[in-house]
Amino acid sequence: MEIDAELRRQITVSLAAAAVFIAGLVGIGVTFGGSSALPEAGALALVALLAGFVLLMAGVGTYLMRTGDES
Repeated sequence: MEIDAELRRQITVSLAAAAVFIAGLVGIGVTFGGSSALPEAGALALVALLAGFVLLMAGVGTYLMRTGDES
């Protein structure tokens, strides 16, 4: 299977979005970790991160769909 420029762009953008999510998880773990349970503020931060990730992936999908139409 040959990987063309558009597929490379899709892979790169998707991996970057996933890396942002993982960095957010690590950040929440470092900030609110240390105890055996996640405090309420940490739980809200986690929910916000998940919601942000869903919106980020929707934006990434829209971006990739539009750039695919132009080429």
